[in-house]
Amino acid sequence: MEEEEAAEGKMKQFHGAVAVGVGGSLGAALDPERSRFPYCVVWTPIPVLTWLFPIIGHMGICTSAGVIRDFAGPYYVSEDNMAFGKPVKYWKLDPNKVYSCGPSAWDTAVNDASEEYKHRMHNLCCDNCHSHVALALNLMRYDNSTSWNMIKLCFCSLLYGKYVSIGGFVKTWLPFFLFLGIILIVILTVHLR
Repeated sequence: MEEEEAAEGKMKQFHGAVAVGVGGSLGAALDPERSRFPYCVVWTPIPVLTWLFPIIGHMGICTSAGVIRDFAGPYYVSEDNMAFGKPVKYWKLDPNKVYSCGPSAWDTAVNDASEEYKHRMHNLCCDNCHSHVALALNLMRYDNSTSWNMIKLCFCSLLYGKYVSIGGFVKTWLPFFLFLGIILIVILTVHLR
Protein backbone atom coordinates (compact mmCIF):
# COMPACT_ATOMS: atom_id res chain seq x y z
CA MET A 1 0.00 0.00 0.00
CA GLU A 2 2.78 2.44 0.94
CA GLU A 3 4.68 1.56 -2.25
CA GLU A 4 1.57 2.30 -4.29
CA GLU A 5 1.10 5.70 -2.63
CA ALA A 6 4.79 6.50 -3.10
CA ALA A 7 4.55 5.62 -6.79
CA GLU A 8 1.44 7.80 -7.17
CA GLY A 9 3.24 10.64 -5.41
CA LYS A 10 6.06 10.47 -7.96
CA MET A 11 3.66 10.65 -10.90
CA LYS A 12 1.58 13.59 -11.99
CA GLN A 13 -1.35 13.53 -14.42
CA PHE A 14 -1.95 16.25 -17.01
CA HIS A 15 -5.39 16.29 -18.70
CA GLY A 16 -5.59 12.61 -17.73
CA ALA A 17 -3.68 11.83 -20.89
CA VAL A 18 -0.05 11.20 -20.03
CA ALA A 19 1.84 10.35 -16.89
CA VAL A 20 4.92 12.45 -16.27
CA GLY A 21 7.71 11.05 -14.14
CA VAL A 22 9.77 12.74 -11.44
CA GLY A 23 12.35 14.01 -13.92
CA GLY A 24 9.61 15.49 -16.12
CA SER A 25 10.27 13.02 -18.95
CA LEU A 26 7.39 11.83 -21.11
CA GLY A 27 7.50 8.24 -22.31
CA ALA A 28 10.41 6.99 -24.39
CA ALA A 29 13.13 9.23 -25.78
CA LEU A 30 13.71 10.07 -29.44
CA ASP A 31 15.99 7.53 -31.11
CA PRO A 32 16.50 8.31 -34.82
CA GLU A 33 18.90 5.36 -35.24
CA ARG A 34 16.08 2.94 -34.37
CA SER A 35 13.41 5.17 -35.98
CA ARG A 36 11.68 5.78 -32.65
CA PHE A 37 9.88 9.11 -32.41
CA PRO A 38 7.38 9.02 -29.52
CA TYR A 39 4.52 11.53 -29.77
CA CYS A 40 5.75 12.77 -33.16
CA VAL A 41 4.53 13.29 -36.67
CA VAL A 42 7.24 11.98 -39.02
CA TRP A 43 7.93 12.81 -42.65
CA THR A 44 10.00 11.36 -45.47
CA PRO A 45 10.44 12.49 -49.10
CA ILE A 46 8.63 10.81 -51.98
CA PRO A 47 10.99 10.29 -54.95
CA VAL A 48 10.28 12.58 -57.93
CA LEU A 49 7.30 14.30 -56.25
CA THR A 50 9.43 15.81 -53.46
CA TRP A 51 12.16 16.64 -55.99
CA LEU A 52 9.67 18.93 -57.74
CA PHE A 53 7.78 20.15 -54.64
CA PRO A 54 9.99 19.76 -51.54
CA ILE A 55 7.19 20.47 -49.07
CA ILE A 56 5.22 17.44 -50.30
CA GLY A 57 6.18 14.09 -48.80
CA HIS A 58 4.97 11.01 -46.96
CA MET A 59 3.74 11.42 -43.37
CA GLY A 60 3.11 9.13 -40.42
CA ILE A 61 2.25 9.46 -36.74
CA CYS A 62 3.99 7.67 -33.89
CA THR A 63 2.62 6.02 -30.78
CA SER A 64 3.78 6.88 -27.27
CA ALA A 65 6.44 4.16 -27.67
CA GLY A 66 7.62 5.71 -30.96
CA VAL A 67 6.16 3.07 -33.29
CA ILE A 68 5.45 4.68 -36.67
CA ARG A 69 2.00 4.18 -38.21
CA ASP A 70 1.48 5.41 -41.78
CA PHE A 71 -1.21 5.00 -44.42
CA ALA A 72 1.05 3.41 -47.02
CA GLY A 73 -1.41 2.36 -49.70
CA PRO A 74 -4.96 1.18 -50.40
CA TYR A 75 -6.38 -0.59 -47.34
CA TYR A 76 -2.94 -0.76 -45.72
CA VAL A 77 -1.52 1.04 -42.68
CA SER A 78 2.06 0.00 -42.04
CA GLU A 79 3.71 -0.30 -38.67
CA ASP A 80 7.38 0.66 -38.34
CA ASN A 81 7.97 0.41 -42.09
CA MET A 82 7.31 3.77 -43.74
CA ALA A 83 6.38 3.49 -47.39
CA PHE A 84 9.25 5.65 -48.70
CA GLY A 85 12.00 4.92 -46.19
CA LYS A 86 13.06 6.08 -42.76
CA PRO A 87 11.86 9.48 -41.55
CA VAL A 88 14.11 12.42 -42.38
CA LYS A 89 12.05 14.93 -40.41
CA TYR A 90 9.95 14.85 -37.25
CA TRP A 91 7.59 17.24 -35.51
CA LYS A 92 7.51 16.63 -31.74
CA LEU A 93 4.02 17.11 -30.32
CA ASP A 94 3.11 17.76 -26.70
CA PRO A 95 1.09 14.83 -25.28
CA ASN A 96 -0.25 17.18 -22.61
CA LYS A 97 -2.30 18.88 -25.33
CA VAL A 98 -4.39 15.74 -25.85
CA TYR A 99 -7.92 16.65 -24.80
CA SER A 100 -9.23 13.10 -24.40
CA CYS A 101 -9.19 11.38 -21.01
CA GLY A 102 -7.24 8.32 -19.97
CA PRO A 103 -3.57 7.39 -19.91
CA SER A 104 -3.68 5.76 -23.35
CA ALA A 105 -5.65 8.46 -25.21
CA TRP A 106 -2.80 9.17 -27.64
CA ASP A 107 -2.28 5.51 -28.57
CA THR A 108 -6.03 4.88 -28.77
CA ALA A 109 -6.48 7.73 -31.25
CA VAL A 110 -3.53 6.57 -33.38
CA ASN A 111 -4.87 3.00 -33.34
CA ASP A 112 -8.46 4.06 -34.15
CA ALA A 113 -7.29 6.21 -37.08
CA SER A 114 -5.16 3.32 -38.36
CA GLU A 115 -8.07 0.87 -38.10
CA GLU A 116 -10.30 3.31 -40.02
CA TYR A 117 -7.73 3.73 -42.79
CA LYS A 118 -7.33 -0.03 -43.19
CA HIS A 119 -10.77 0.18 -44.84
CA ARG A 120 -10.04 3.11 -47.15
CA MET A 121 -8.73 3.46 -50.67
CA HIS A 122 -5.59 5.59 -50.94
CA ASN A 123 -5.96 8.74 -53.04
CA LEU A 124 -2.91 10.94 -53.60
CA CYS A 125 -4.91 14.18 -53.67
CA CYS A 126 -7.70 13.66 -51.12
CA ASP A 127 -7.47 10.70 -48.76
CA ASN A 128 -3.82 10.00 -48.10
CA CYS A 129 -1.18 9.67 -45.37
CA HIS A 130 -1.72 13.28 -44.27
CA SER A 131 -5.45 12.57 -43.85
CA HIS A 132 -4.63 9.55 -41.67
CA VAL A 133 -2.47 11.69 -39.36
CA ALA A 134 -5.15 14.41 -39.33
CA LEU A 135 -7.80 11.89 -38.27
CA ALA A 136 -5.61 10.69 -35.38
CA LEU A 137 -5.08 14.28 -34.19
CA ASN A 138 -8.80 15.05 -34.56
CA LEU A 139 -9.78 11.93 -32.61
CA MET A 140 -7.54 12.90 -29.71
CA ARG A 141 -8.62 16.56 -30.10
CA TYR A 142 -4.98 17.58 -30.10
CA ASP A 143 -4.57 21.20 -29.01
CA ASN A 144 -8.36 21.21 -28.46
CA SER A 145 -8.93 21.15 -32.22
CA THR A 146 -10.89 18.93 -34.59
CA SER A 147 -9.92 20.89 -37.69
CA TRP A 148 -6.66 19.11 -38.54
CA ASN A 149 -6.32 18.49 -42.28
CA MET A 150 -3.61 17.74 -44.81
CA ILE A 151 -2.91 21.40 -45.67
CA LYS A 152 -2.55 22.41 -42.01
CA LEU A 153 -0.30 19.40 -41.36
CA CYS A 154 1.85 20.17 -44.40
CA PHE A 155 2.55 23.70 -43.20
CA CYS A 156 2.97 22.73 -39.53
CA SER A 157 5.48 20.08 -40.56
CA LEU A 158 7.33 22.65 -42.67
CA LEU A 159 7.37 25.23 -39.86
CA TYR A 160 7.89 23.04 -36.78
CA GLY A 161 9.57 19.93 -38.17
CA LYS A 162 13.20 19.19 -37.38
CA TYR A 163 15.51 17.21 -39.62
CA VAL A 164 16.87 13.98 -38.17
CA SER A 165 20.29 14.76 -39.66
CA ILE A 166 22.06 16.96 -42.20
CA GLY A 167 21.68 14.01 -44.58
CA GLY A 168 17.90 14.23 -44.23
CA PHE A 169 18.00 17.90 -45.15
CA VAL A 170 20.18 17.17 -48.19
CA LYS A 171 17.96 14.25 -49.26
CA THR A 172 14.97 16.59 -49.19
CA TRP A 173 16.33 19.75 -50.80
CA LEU A 174 19.33 18.78 -53.04
CA PRO A 175 17.27 17.17 -55.85
CA PHE A 176 15.00 20.23 -55.95
CA PHE A 177 17.92 22.66 -56.25
CA LEU A 178 19.62 20.47 -58.88
CA PHE A 179 16.38 20.38 -60.87
CA LEU A 180 16.01 24.15 -60.48
CA GLY A 181 19.63 24.64 -61.57
CA ILE A 182 19.10 22.56 -64.72
CA ILE A 183 16.01 24.59 -65.62
CA LEU A 184 17.91 27.87 -65.11
CA ILE A 185 20.83 26.65 -67.25
CA VAL A 186 18.46 25.62 -70.06
CA ILE A 187 16.61 28.97 -69.90
CA LEU A 188 19.85 30.97 -69.89
CA THR A 189 21.29 28.88 -72.73
CA VAL A 190 18.19 29.39 -74.90
CA HIS A 191 18.04 33.15 -74.22
CA LEU A 192 21.76 33.76 -74.75
CA ARG A 193 21.82 32.27 -78.25
